[in-house]
Order: sequence, then C-alpha cells, then structure tokens
Amino acid sequence: MVTKIIKAFLGLLFIVFAAVQYNDPDPYAWMAIYGVVGLVFLVSLLRPVSKRAVGFLIIALLVYSLTFIPGFWEWLNRPEKSEIFGEMIYDRPYIEQTREFLGLLIACSALFYLYRKS
Repeated sequence: MVTKIIKAFLGLLFIVFAAVQYNDPDPYAWMAIYGVVGLVFLVSLLRPVSKRAVGFLIIALLVYSLTFIPGFWEWLNRPEKSEIFGEMIYDRPYIEQTREFLGLLIACSALFYLYRKS
C-alpha cells in the first residue's frame, strides 16, 4: 500500500514538473522527459512495468545528463551557489545547465526506486 502511494505521488509530481516547463528555454524536451517519467509511475500503478525498460530509461537520462556536467562543474566552482534559485541570466548558461543536470538526477533517482520495486 505504501509503495502504491509513493508511486502515485511520484507519478503526479513528475506530471506537475512537466506542466511547469512551459517557460523553459526548451520546454518540449523537458515536458517529454518529465512526462514520460510521470507516466511510467502512473502505469506502474495499473500493471507491472518492465524492469528492462525502466533500466533503459535510467541509462538514457544519465547519458543525457553528461552533456550538462560542464555547466554543473562551472556552478560548483562559483562562490555564489544561490544563483540557481533565481531567474535565468543568459550570460550565465551554467545556471540552466545545473538545473537541468539536477532535474535529470532527481528523475533518475525516482526511476531507480521504481526499478528496485519492479
């Protein structure tokens, strides 16, 4: 029962994440990523999901997250870490890259939970 509640919560949470991406510089990609993660969780409430498919999705998101490591690394080397909580500044692309990197890690962590429960 607790597992179903967690799956429902995570599924709805990622659907909300997808819905609020409309003002992102690349909204369709992030709506698709978060939407797929949310849908996988919601489908898992109705029937078992393939562990192989969930594993593939985790690997795909981790590989994609590698493209954001340079920006994340730049943010780590900055003295002011709170920049990622403010608005996007176009002369500081590492802010958006850090947010996207962390978002992918959150999605992978959630999917890893589902992988373990499958």
